[in-house]
Amino acid sequence: MSSPGPERVPSSVKVSKTSGQGKPPTAAKKATAGGAAGKGAAGKGSGKGRKQITPVKVAGSRNWGPIAVAGVVVLIAVGIIGYGVFAAVQGSRGWEDKVADIAGVTNYREQKNAAIDARDHKDGPQTYVTSPPVGGAHNSTWQNCMGDVYDQPIANEHAVHSLEHGAVWVTYKQGLAADQVTKLKEKVQGKEYTLMSPYAGLDKNVSVQVWGYQLKTDDVNDPRIDQFIQDTRLVSSMEPGAACSSGNTSTGPLAAAGATPPSGS
Repeated sequence: MSSPGPERVPSSVKVSKTSGQGKPPTAAKKATAGGAAGKGAAGKGSGKGRKQITPVKVAGSRNWGPIAVAGVVVLIAVGIIGYGVFAAVQGSRGWEDKVADIAGVTNYREQKNAAIDARDHKDGPQTYVTSPPVGGAHNSTWQNCMGDVYDQPIANEHAVHSLEHGAVWVTYKQGLAADQVTKLKEKVQGKEYTLMSPYAGLDKNVSVQVWGYQLKTDDVNDPRIDQFIQDTRLVSSMEPGAACSSGNTSTGPLAAAGATPPSGS
């Protein structure tokens, strides 16, 4: 029987840091990471097989308020522009063209009548082609035409000289009702280059004239009277710049050359 030997003591092995044996299993980590990545990729890939749901668009109701306002603004702008163009065209037209648009106006200038076109200064009473006269030889003194209203007939020869200076002469039939005379007076009184007087033997209630143009009507409220005055006053002058002040202010017919004027004239 053998005797027992000395007891073995297990030897311990010390692993150094440089031995490499103490390093973490990087390969395992990489594998794990790769597996996780693969799993993630697989997860994404698995989503491709699903049918995508198209989102439903909900159409809201249209707000017509701002659209209506914009439409109104556009219409107003078009109206303003249109009126501006119209006004520019009207403003560029000559006064003769404007008067030609007034129904019932007689244009004696276009007739080239020597008796009407004459502008000589002559003494004494003259004979005229039209009644009231719209031109022709006349007295050297004009009738005052600064919105003057005469309640008696005035001399044709003085009035025609006023027409030559660009005045509008408003005449009315003698005996016309007072309220109608007042209506006419409102169109003249205080307005430069206008004058008004009754006229004997007038064939219409009202006759309005400038040099070479005449409008007659029975209605004192006829809007053509105002239009005629507006379109012809001053611009119809045969002597632009000639005055209407400092003229004759007496009434009654002109006395014969060399005769003494009747009293009260």
